[in-house]
Amino acid sequence: MKTIPISPDTGTAYGRKAPSYKAELTEVGAGTPMGELLRRYWHPVGLAADAGATPRQVRVLGEPLILFRDGQGRAGLVHPRCAHRGTSLYYGKVEAGGIRCCYHGWLFDVQGHCLEQPCEPAGGERSRGKVRQPWYPVEERYGLVWAYLGPPDRKPILPRYGALERLDPGEFLEANDDSIGGGGPPIIPCNWLQHYENLVDPFHVVVLHATFSGTQFVEQMAVMPEVSWELSDIGVRTVSLRKLPDGSTLRRLSEAALPTLRVIPSPRIGQYGRVESIGWVLPMDDDHFRIYVVGRVKAQGDLVRMRSRLNGKLWEELTEAEHRDFPGDYEAQVSQGPIARHSEEHLVNSDRGIILLRKLLHRQLDAVARGEDPLGVIRDPAQEMVHFDAGNYLLPP
Repeated sequence: MKTIPISPDTGTAYGRKAPSYKAELTEVGAGTPMGELLRRYWHPVGLAADAGATPRQVRVLGEPLILFRDGQGRAGLVHPRCAHRGTSLYYGKVEAGGIRCCYHGWLFDVQGHCLEQPCEPAGGERSRGKVRQPWYPVEERYGLVWAYLGPPDRKPILPRYGALERLDPGEFLEANDDSIGGGGPPIIPCNWLQHYENLVDPFHVVVLHATFSGTQFVEQMAVMPEVSWELSDIGVRTVSLRKLPDGSTLRRLSEAALPTLRVIPSPRIGQYGRVESIGWVLPMDDDHFRIYVVGRVKAQGDLVRMRSRLNGKLWEELTEAEHRDFPGDYEAQVSQGPIARHSEEHLVNSDRGIILLRKLLHRQLDAVARGEDPLGVIRDPAQEMVHFDAGNYLLPP
């Protein structure tokens, strides 16, 4: 057999070009292409219990904000710097009418109206109507507080989801903000797209979750699947077929839906049928995200019990050596860097789902740039219900 001599310096890292990333898909701040696209949708910004009498700092799409609930039970989301002199409303006091700044006592309601200026004549009767604290609309549903950060004249309807509306006997809804499905802590220090693209990558389940980490889920998930991808009405659907030893076939449908939904049936396959929960990936900024999950459960804490275990332990219980020896989604995605280096990728056949998802996102960026609504924006109340086909289905031999 003829051998081909290889120069010892061929392929070294010397002289590599500086890496780059797809800024249009990853950067989420106001005015960026993806930031403007995501601002056309509602996003969860906290659990219902997070909006309370104590001001809470949240970060959404690169914006620091203050979440609270006034004495009348109304949730509010406002810019943190008081419109008077810029003192943070994090140190404010929540009252019946809204939130009061600690510096000079200006009181703002949940829509930013200035109600009182106690240091001014007659409580600011003449001047308070000229000031408004920047704020965002919020709604509550499924145990979450949702916010719309986009153009006021383009505000859509907050969708309802069939998977969470039709409950089986004994079921109720549970909401969780521990980033279930992220494989790590509640706040994950990398770009949201690194997790979102993972949703259309079923092959990593066999390698990462079954080979490197042992059988992290169930034995069926260790079978290499036959995979196809297709566009749905609002995302990319992944269809994975696994031939099981008894001749039956596990047909697993999952979906990455717009704007950031993870519609992933349980990999533990406790029962077959429709998807049990839906997650929303919240880009906090360019290099941090967290996941809010709402699911149908039969006992309080069922969602928490869905959390992955590696080497028999929860992520935060692992030693550094165990993180290295038993990597999960967190290690695989965060180690790509705060924002993945897209210029250094080498996409192959098994990455077709990622390619399809990126093309879908680019089409939505173009739609927003043309002044159109992107996919998944709902304006007709008759169409507010969103349905998914996702689930685990067992096909007989």
